[in-house]
Amino acid sequence: MNHQSVSVWARKTALLGIAAIALSGSLTAAAAAPAQLKTQVPGYYRHALGEMEVTALYDGYVDLGSNLLKGIRADQIQSLLARMFLKDIKGIQTAVNAYLVHTGGRLVLVDAGSASCFGPTLGQVQDNIRAAGYALEDVDTVLLTHLHPDHMCGLLNKDGKPAFPNATVFAAQEDMDFWLSEATAATAPEDKRPFFKMAREAAAPYLAAGKFRSFKAGEQLFAGVSVVPTQGHTPGHMSYLFSSKARQLLVWGDIVHNHAVQFSRPEVSLEFDSNQKQAIATRKALFVTATKNGWEIAGAHLPFPGIGHIRKDAKGYAWVPLEFGPIRTDR
Repeated sequence: MNHQSVSVWARKTALLGIAAIALSGSLTAAAAAPAQLKTQVPGYYRHALGEMEVTALYDGYVDLGSNLLKGIRADQIQSLLARMFLKDIKGIQTAVNAYLVHTGGRLVLVDAGSASCFGPTLGQVQDNIRAAGYALEDVDTVLLTHLHPDHMCGLLNKDGKPAFPNATVFAAQEDMDFWLSEATAATAPEDKRPFFKMAREAAAPYLAAGKFRSFKAGEQLFAGVSVVPTQGHTPGHMSYLFSSKARQLLVWGDIVHNHAVQFSRPEVSLEFDSNQKQAIATRKALFVTATKNGWEIAGAHLPFPGIGHIRKDAKGYAWVPLEFGPIRTDR
């Protein structure tokens, strides 16, 4: 080997050594990757409704057992869940949502979430209002679809005081007469009595301040906001229709708890429905009206953000969620 060949060989060897060191360093760097964060993005999503702005708020989730669905065989439930790639292991993951609507003149919260009334997977509405850029003090109106704890415990903060000190709370008189009555609670089954207690505690400071009011079915509460009676899940369950520039959004509370089953099979009820026959009739009628009118829907237990449309199929109906995108007022 001549002198020139030795020189070339030496340079190649040196370069290979540098490459090996670099590769070794990159492998070491890869092995030292940061830990996975294990956290999700803040739970809010904005949506334009004419001149109104709707902010969906995620309170969290609860795993509902498929055995709570009534009027359908277990194998039929599992078949419908499989079509939607849902797994029923410890129950079916079910969202709990609330909705903040800026009408232009009011900041309206529809349902308040569960706060600390249930387990650690719920209670995020207040934090997500702040994450969305609002203060709890900005809310001037709270509309409750009904008085179940996962919809009204969030009226209180961690200290048991009003979370929305500047707000007036509205609910149907029928639900107030039922859930806030100690006499009715005393006659309820033992396992249901805590629901009455949680409802009374959440309402108490607002009632004391004269800021908890009732309304009648079909009443127009404010400009662009009217009440749609949807009883069945509870005696006074109500939904709210927001209208702006020919656009309409119905925030419907607990009309559907399982989107995989109850859209295709609206005759399936839930064990928690106080009047299952009425709840079924309400759901069927509402599906017809919503599809006929082209209403947008916001549901408390639909997959977050829970906003979309209902489509009529050859058999039953289907849920069509909105597409993620910017806030657009041109469509």
